[in-house]
Amino acid sequence: MNRLKQSRWYLYIPLILMCFFYLVPMYIMLVTGFKGFDEVSLKTMWDLPKAIRLDNFTEAFQKLSPYLVNSFNMVFPAAIISSILGSLNGYVLAKWRFKGSNIIFPLILFGMFIPYQSILIPLVEFMNKINMYGGLPGLVLAHVIYGIPITTLTFRNYYASIPTELIEASRMDGCGLLSSYWYILLPISAPAFVVVIIWQFTSAWNDFLFAVVLTSPSNWPITVALNNMAGSQIIAWNVQMAGSFLAAMPTLLIYIFLGRYFLRGLMAGALKG
Repeated sequence: MNRLKQSRWYLYIPLILMCFFYLVPMYIMLVTGFKGFDEVSLKTMWDLPKAIRLDNFTEAFQKLSPYLVNSFNMVFPAAIISSILGSLNGYVLAKWRFKGSNIIFPLILFGMFIPYQSILIPLVEFMNKINMYGGLPGLVLAHVIYGIPITTLTFRNYYASIPTELIEASRMDGCGLLSSYWYILLPISAPAFVVVIIWQFTSAWNDFLFAVVLTSPSNWPITVALNNMAGSQIIAWNVQMAGSFLAAMPTLLIYIFLGRYFLRGLMAGALKG
């Protein structure tokens, strides 16, 4: 037993190294964000700031705040709508077998492996045709469509772990397709919804390619605005790093406070399916 406990300590070594590896950029970003412009250089990159300067964060927030609102207006509907559609798809594919379901499910999953770059030109043409190019609704639609495969997979696996007898009992009580979903599965779908909403929120928030291609400057989300915050000749790296930290804060806070629920929900759908 003691040997087993001792051997487990060796598992912490690679975990600590990986944690250090991922936290180093965060350290550089924070210490640079608190420095004055004259302190920023490659030689002093690792040094702590001489004084805590919050004016960098104030300046970055003033420049990014309009685009921060655009990001929130984009990610919330994109995450919620794609989660609802994925839930309905997963329910039908897991509990209501029909002819061709074994073909439709792999075709939906195929969308997960289509690179963004390969569909940019037809996507722009499509958005122009439906008069949604340049605004946030078109960007929301793109993230909803691209999010359907992963949300469908997550909900399908989650619902596959729920006994089919519950659905059969609801049918005997007179429930139809949507009634069984509304009264039986939806109330117990919170773990899966937590997973897909966090996943979709993070994916949409961190997106740059769709955002820069599909939106006009007034509708840019924060990722595009952050990229364009740098000057053409002189870059204020301290302000840029402060802005990067502000842009990363929403997703960091979500994983800090909801990370355990994300893992629980992910494992809930991974046991069966």
